[in-house]
Amino acid sequence: MDIAGHADSASRFHAWAASTIHARADVVARAVAAAGQGNPPSAHDILHTRYTLDGRDGRSEEWPNFQLDGFGTWLWSLEEHARLTGNILPEDWLSAAGLVAEYLASLWHFPCFDCWEEFPDQVHTYTLASIYAGLRAHRSLSGVSHTAVLDEIRQRIDNSAIWDGHFAKALGRADVDASLLSLSTPYRLVAPESPVMLATVAAIERDLRRGGGVHRYPGDTYYGGGEWVLLTAWLGWYYAEAGQREKAAALLDWVEAQADEDGNLPEQTPATLNAPGYYQPWRQRWGEIARPLLWSHAKYLILKTALEAEG
Repeated sequence: MDIAGHADSASRFHAWAASTIHARADVVARAVAAAGQGNPPSAHDILHTRYTLDGRDGRSEEWPNFQLDGFGTWLWSLEEHARLTGNILPEDWLSAAGLVAEYLASLWHFPCFDCWEEFPDQVHTYTLASIYAGLRAHRSLSGVSHTAVLDEIRQRIDNSAIWDGHFAKALGRADVDASLLSLSTPYRLVAPESPVMLATVAAIERDLRRGGGVHRYPGDTYYGGGEWVLLTAWLGWYYAEAGQREKAAALLDWVEAQADEDGNLPEQTPATLNAPGYYQPWRQRWGEIARPLLWSHAKYLILKTALEAEG
């Protein structure tokens, strides 16, 4: 929303996030204490993945809650909000950011659900990247040093999350995930033109693109494992930052072609499915593929704005 010129909307979100976190300062304290003793936090001592609009815990037995990447992204987005608006952030936002930074610095090494709300027994490269970017942003905003943790995260990625020259989905795995685009765009653990990032994008193109869009990861079976709009826009964003405008524009065209007559973009499109036999069972369980999906629209706006800036 900041990039699209709606900083007031972004400010309202950040204010909501800060107040929601402040209301759970005791949760953060218990989680940090448990981590200090070498234990992961209990289910009652974690910041949830989702909350209601009035700040209450989101209740659903269908979806997990111990997921760290979104909190790293929030810290990263706070610094971006300050940079893009030129505003001084309110003290209550910064104190909430301090709670989140302490939480992440204590828990980053524990396995948790990934950004797709899957594989809770693994440590995910995207999650580590988001935490790294968040703690680095908090250091910039507050002056609080996270050097030791940042160095440890970087070493874990370098030592355990690179396979055959490219980043891998999780520590100790060999496959790619399209969310690995984040390691350069936007989190900048590496530059878009770095050899490991070029190899990662080549692996994504090889393993996750059989049609116009981008799949999540090779073994994905959710709704059959189709082509995700937000990931296609994300790859376009990477190409825009890498100076490959024609590739970025072609991906933007594909994204726009997925919109319905009302301009709504779906989560994914059931094309070149990884596992066609899973498509109908998911439809019977959850209904049609989500449309509109806000994450798809957000990534579309980011890509379109990036191309307009380049133009």
